[in-house]
Formats: sequence, structure tokens, C-alpha cells
Amino acid sequence: MKLLPKSLVFCIGALCSLTLPVASSAAAPPDRQVAITIDDLPAGAANSMSAATISELTVKLLGTLRDQKIPVVGFVNEKKLYKLGEVDERIKALRMWLDYGFELGNHTFSHMSLNQAGLKPWEDDVVQGESVTRLLLAERNMKLRYFRHPFLDTGRDLQTRREAEAFLVGRGYRIAPVTLDAWDWMYAGVYEDAKKRDDTALQQQLVSSYLSYSDEMFAYSERLAKQTIAYEPKQILLLHANQLEADHIGELLDLMRKRGYRFITLEDALSDQAYSLPDTFVGEEGTGWIDHWAITLGKPPQGSPVFPKWVIECSKALKLPQP
Repeated sequence: MKLLPKSLVFCIGALCSLTLPVASSAAAPPDRQVAITIDDLPAGAANSMSAATISELTVKLLGTLRDQKIPVVGFVNEKKLYKLGEVDERIKALRMWLDYGFELGNHTFSHMSLNQAGLKPWEDDVVQGESVTRLLLAERNMKLRYFRHPFLDTGRDLQTRREAEAFLVGRGYRIAPVTLDAWDWMYAGVYEDAKKRDDTALQQQLVSSYLSYSDEMFAYSERLAKQTIAYEPKQILLLHANQLEADHIGELLDLMRKRGYRFITLEDALSDQAYSLPDTFVGEEGTGWIDHWAITLGKPPQGSPVFPKWVIECSKALKLPQP
């Protein structure tokens, strides 16, 4: 086992005093529905992974989802396919999603933010991100029909947002909203580093914290939906292709079942009337669609659970990307 870098020593102190059990309820939960979506294919950290590692991660993640009969749409950043000497193997990892019975969507070529890049460069990145994915889908007589905004950035002003939406509709896309999000990507970078160092204690603590925070976020989003639109819609959960989910998505699915969730397709979720509600949200940073509806109605959301600071500090110490 490798020595822990000095920059992460403080994490151990934080971990020693933390106990983060997943909340449970004695009452029978209501009947809820959720579609699972997974971003950043073939893997969030693909740039620092070998093709073999990506394939191993993919097999593990998809095996759990297939065995539990969970419908999933995975959203692709095709730039991550292009690593010298590994392109074919990385495309095979992407093809695996279709082999296992799942669907692929577009997440732009390079994970480009509409808010930061502006409309025309972003449109070009959307188109560039279609090439391989369309071919793989065509092999199975499927069409590319879903798009997910990187960073959930939908436009800094309403004109840009509406022009981007019209562009996507013109290319045959339906935008995939998000209503549930527990920032698994922030946990994932710290988790992957801990896994490389065989630090099982830190891995276990990260998983415990992630499940606990997810439970808090789901409860918050359910309450906010009822406060905003008077009912809980068919939810859409945002996850990412990473080692954390490959190793522990089964535990997350169990948590959701305890909250009363049944797993449905993205197409089914989008049939909910909530996704046709007025939505004039714009902002410097993206957010989920329940926030969109609340802000559109002049009811800015309050009381969101605070993301664990110690995880952010660990991530910063590793110099991982921050929000």
C-alpha cells in the first residue's frame, strides 16, 4: 500500500469522526418512478484510464444494471474515444452498452458548456459528437434521439436557450432533463484515487457518505417537487460512468427501492406532464429541472442539503476538476 500524500492527510482525521448511515423510514414509501441516465461515456476519467480499465469498468457497471433489468440511456463524449492505439478498444466499450441492451445519447463531443462556449461553437461540438454514436446505433436500426447538456448548462440568456433548443429539435433530439442529482462525479475522483492506493477505509467512507447524501438529496427533491408543482413527477436521475458506480450502483439502486422507486425508461419519464411545464430558467450555472420550474414560478428553492465539505477538500487536494 502506498503512503498517503501529505495533501490528503487531513482527510483521515475527517473520516475518523464520521458516521453517515443511510436514512430509513418505518412507513411504507409512496409509489415512485425514476429513469436512470449515465453521462460521460465511455468513462468520466477516460483521459487517465487505459482502454482495458474502461472496458473492465463498463462490464461491471452494465452487468449489474442488466441483471437487475434497469433501463438506462448512456450519454457519450466521443472525444474520449480518441487515444492513440486505443480507439478500436474504446469504441468496443461503447458498443458494449448496446450489446447489453441499453441506449446511447449525445453529450457533445468534448463536454462543451453552452454557457461558456457560445451557441455556434457548441452547435459544432454537438454535431461532432454524433459520428461514432450514430453508426453504432444504426448497426441495430436505432436512432440517436436524446441529448444531455454538459454541466446542465442550457444557456445564459433566454434567446440562446431557445435557439439551442430549436437546433436540437432540428437534429431530431429530445433534451434529457435531470431532477435527481447527488454529485456522484465529485465523490468518484476521490474514490478512484483511493482505489488506486488500495485505501479501503477511505473507499468505504466515501461510499457511505455518497449513499447518505443521495438519500438526503432524493428526499429534498421529492419535497421540492411537491412544493413547486404539487406532485412528484417521474424523476430522471443523473449518474456518471465511473469506478464508484461500477462498484456500488447496486447499493444505490437498493436505496432507491427503499424510497419506493420503480425503474422506468427515459421515454416513459418524459411522458410526464411536468416536462412540458413553462421553463424560462437561465443562469451562469446549470441546475436541475425542479429548480427550473421553481425559479420560473418565482419560488427560488431553499434548504438544499449541503454537500460534504471534506469530500470537496479531498478533491481539491488531488487537483481534480471542481464545479
